[in-house]
Order: sequence, then C-alpha cells, then structure tokens
Amino acid sequence: MEHSITYQATQLAELMQTRLGVRSGNGFAAKLAKAGRRLPRWARRDGEVIVQAMALESHPKLSRQIDHARVERAVANLSRHLGEVDPVQRRKAKILDLIAGIAFVVFVTIGLVLGVMIWRGLI
Repeated sequence: MEHSITYQATQLAELMQTRLGVRSGNGFAAKLAKAGRRLPRWARRDGEVIVQAMALESHPKLSRQIDHARVERAVANLSRHLGEVDPVQRRKAKILDLIAGIAFVVFVTIGLVLGVMIWRGLI
C-alpha cells in the first residue's frame, strides 16, 4: 500500500520531533524550518522537495506534475538520516560543546588578566 506524501511527511515530522528535538511548529514544513542547521544541507533540500510535492498533491491537476521517484528518494534519504541520529549522543555533544566554550572563555580571561598584570609590573 502506497502512502500519500502528506502521510509520509507527517511520519518524518514525528521523527524530527523525537530525534532532533524539534518541538514547535505544526506540520512538516514548520518543523523542517525549525530544524534548520540541525539537518545537513542535502537533507534540507530533500525536505524542500517534499514540501513542494505536498503543495502540489492537494491540487488534482497539479498533482500530475509531482516527480514521485524524486519524492520517494527524498523521503528515503531523510528518514534514513533521521533514523541514524541518536538523541542521547546529540545531547551529550551539546553539553560538551557548552563546557568547552565556557572553558575557553575562562582560559582567555585568565590569560588576559595575567597579561595585563605582567604589563603593569604587578607580577
């Protein structure tokens, strides 16, 4: 049984919510826009193919213009990528990036303070 493009997009929107943590946004197009840079460029392009196909699908005459092979390929690529994303690993990487950023700022600040102290002759 072949599912409609809208149904497949709904499934992808649910995957984006669970895997990428995209909470806000109603529907696939809004979640795709919210995901932004969390998706690679090729995945955003595939998402746009799906959004355009959804717009054409609702119109009886325009729906004949849909390149179903391209849409199926886009859905397969996007679902494969979202299936490989590990939300726990993403969260760990985000926390480690935050800690690394804070550590960098602390080291730079200490270096500047020591530099000023040496320049002023306090050390």
